[in-house]
Amino acid sequence: MAGAGAGSLEAQRAVVTGVVWRGGPRPGPLAAAWVVLHRVAMSGGAAVDSVRSDPRGRFRLAVSRPDTSAIYLVSTWHGGVAYFSAPLPLPPHGTRSADTLFVWDTTSVGPPFGISRRLLTVARPKRDGTRDVLEIIELNNADMRTRVAPDTIRPTWAGAIPRDAIQFQAGQGDFSAQAVTRRGDSVLVFGPIQPGGPRQLTYGYVLPATDRPVTVPIDQPVAELDLLLEDTTARAGAPALVALGVTAIEDRRFARYRAGPVRAGAPVTIEFPRGPFRFERLVPVIAIVAAGALAVGMIIALKKKTSDLGHQTSDV
Repeated sequence: MAGAGAGSLEAQRAVVTGVVWRGGPRPGPLAAAWVVLHRVAMSGGAAVDSVRSDPRGRFRLAVSRPDTSAIYLVSTWHGGVAYFSAPLPLPPHGTRSADTLFVWDTTSVGPPFGISRRLLTVARPKRDGTRDVLEIIELNNADMRTRVAPDTIRPTWAGAIPRDAIQFQAGQGDFSAQAVTRRGDSVLVFGPIQPGGPRQLTYGYVLPATDRPVTVPIDQPVAELDLLLEDTTARAGAPALVALGVTAIEDRRFARYRAGPVRAGAPVTIEFPRGPFRFERLVPVIAIVAAGALAVGMIIALKKKTSDLGHQTSDV
């Protein structure tokens, strides 16, 4: 009976195997690294097993009665940086091999990152004339070490966004929202950037209502620049820009443009059509005119009062 019970438990047991590999100039297996198996479900996440890698970098993790609706991740730490495997859906039982878990030494200096792609998606104007913008940037680290921020002031990477952008918000990607912030007209990344790529950075902001062309700053070379404009009557400008027609994305239509490679400092603009007349556009003008009229009235009143005083003095 006891043997039958043990066999039943084993039949409900899933095993994850893999290798921790140290990259860099002298690559090889990483021994004695703590490796953790995580379960991530709609109800939350938790560590379900952990073990140290053997002298060949190998590990073996197990979970009883795996949740087939959840995903599982394998992680390890090296040089103060956490490294994760790709998501692993587990079968109810049996063995699943994880991809090799690569780790790297760290540095805060190195060659500039490459931008393999920058995508700007600009929505139609809202009632107040503002437009939501979503940017996706793909970063590539050509170094053989993970780049980390030297301190809390200097970021791992920085890139320019339109100066007039408001309501900045970090999005979902390979960097947590806590590792991405805005300073002036720049986006700053303070999270580690591993070798290879691409590592996807996502963020959004709002462009204020304007009748002037919007300049998209290109402060570093971009291998491929893509623009998606929901206002298909808008006009985009960039060196060697190619119009790719109109495409449907989730029941919305966007005009597509592509350019690349794009050098740093290249002029990239988006010109939107003039929107319908809105009374609120006149508010600043009315305020200025009213202030001017009030100032003129005060001057006239002051001159009249001075003149009246002069007449009273002469009568005396």
